[in-house]
Amino acid sequence: MRFLGYLILLALIGYGIWPYYTVYRLDAAINQQDASALAVLIDLPAIRANYKARVKAGVQGILPMGDPGGVMGQVRQGIEHLGDAALDQVINAAWVQTTLRDAITRVTHQTPPYLIGGIEFAFFESFNRFLIRIGSLGHDATHIRLSLVGSEWRVTDIITSVD
Repeated sequence: MRFLGYLILLALIGYGIWPYYTVYRLDAAINQQDASALAVLIDLPAIRANYKARVKAGVQGILPMGDPGGVMGQVRQGIEHLGDAALDQVINAAWVQTTLRDAITRVTHQTPPYLIGGIEFAFFESFNRFLIRIGSLGHDATHIRLSLVGSEWRVTDIITSVD
């Protein structure tokens, strides 16, 4: 019985350390010349979906609600469609790498930028989500959300803020 308890404890410790190993891998991949090392650590469809949701929320906040067949409804649909197409083209592994490098450099003022040096907070949001904050809260912080996708932790969202 004691052996089973130790085995469960070891499994819990391993699960708790697992995303931090991904942070270590992410740190190494950000500084690679080629974005292909980073591509295996990110979930581009999830990042795009999260950005599309934020763009759609922004469009809804700017443009007044109106008849879907009316002029404002058509303008809203056009902006949402163009925004989706633009995000699909812009958000790729190289964009993620550049965004993370810039966020880390802005906080640490280091060249090359080291992710681990810029982390102010890194912990679980839930059993399958892990949040990393680069920079101080409220001071141009960037949040990186990792999610457990299959059997790997992957970057599924990057939330940048501007003072």
